[in-house]
Amino acid sequence: MKIGILGAPMDLGQTRRGVDMGPTAMRIARLGPRLEDLRHDVVDYGNIPATDMSAAKAGDEKARYLDEIVAHCRLLARMVSSSARDGFFPLVLGGDQSVSIGTAGGLAARGRDRGVVWMDAHADFNTPKTTPSGNVHGMALAAILGYGDRRLTGLGGTGPKALEEKTVLIGGRSFDAQEAVALAHSKATVYTMREVDELGINRVVREAVKIAGGGEDGVHLSFDVDCLDPSEAPGTGTPVRGGLTYREAQLAMELLYDSAKVTSAEFVEVNPILDSANRTAELAVELALSLFGKKITGQDAPPRPGGPDSLHSRKRS
Repeated sequence: MKIGILGAPMDLGQTRRGVDMGPTAMRIARLGPRLEDLRHDVVDYGNIPATDMSAAKAGDEKARYLDEIVAHCRLLARMVSSSARDGFFPLVLGGDQSVSIGTAGGLAARGRDRGVVWMDAHADFNTPKTTPSGNVHGMALAAILGYGDRRLTGLGGTGPKALEEKTVLIGGRSFDAQEAVALAHSKATVYTMREVDELGINRVVREAVKIAGGGEDGVHLSFDVDCLDPSEAPGTGTPVRGGLTYREAQLAMELLYDSAKVTSAEFVEVNPILDSANRTAELAVELALSLFGKKITGQDAPPRPGGPDSLHSRKRS
């Protein structure tokens, strides 16, 4: 596989400093060389230029740093679109979750018949009208699906940027009140941690692939490291107890690889300042390797069996 690594060191979508160092932390964990060890063709495009919180102006308290976030996401969208046009699998390293709007904007330029698997402790389904914090990283999924400020929903020249009925949230356990109402009225499918506990991660991911994977443009994976339990991934700005275990997350990545449906991905919200010995970045890289075919046995990536016929679960009613 041809993989294009793109760094998006933005910290403006939230309030905890340090998340802009996430791309560097994952590179220090040797993401590129380890993907090459799996026989993939890897090109690292470097980072988009990004203004950090110390130099940016907060602006509207209901959508803080919006002007700067839009500008940076436009740059990322162009890089993602160019990478995909050249036949690469775009692999974006955040940065906070607001970078996802840029990722999706670039992907939408190549087609909008795309499903989304959103692995996150939070729904990220707020808008400036519902947000209790004004943090744009909590609006990312809503903006991608066409809800919220027009500068976000129309970023990249198109919106919505993915199919709402083919969007699946996995691992949710901390939703704001109005956000939860909006999500309940949406066409997205939600597997909270209760569903993960009751059904098991195997069934949840297989069902998620069936729901998200029917479009011509494949599936985009957005992986926020706070979907993991903080005991596994302490280096993140908005940790919530009761998340996925290491093995649950690994199995999820292995199943997504086996599906052959994932055509782009991002790993976001790694904050080395809050971490210990780069532990969370190392874990994010291990999960990325599993997404690209690394097996427990350490074997190189085999051909993916793929295809919807290999999935035996049914869509949730």
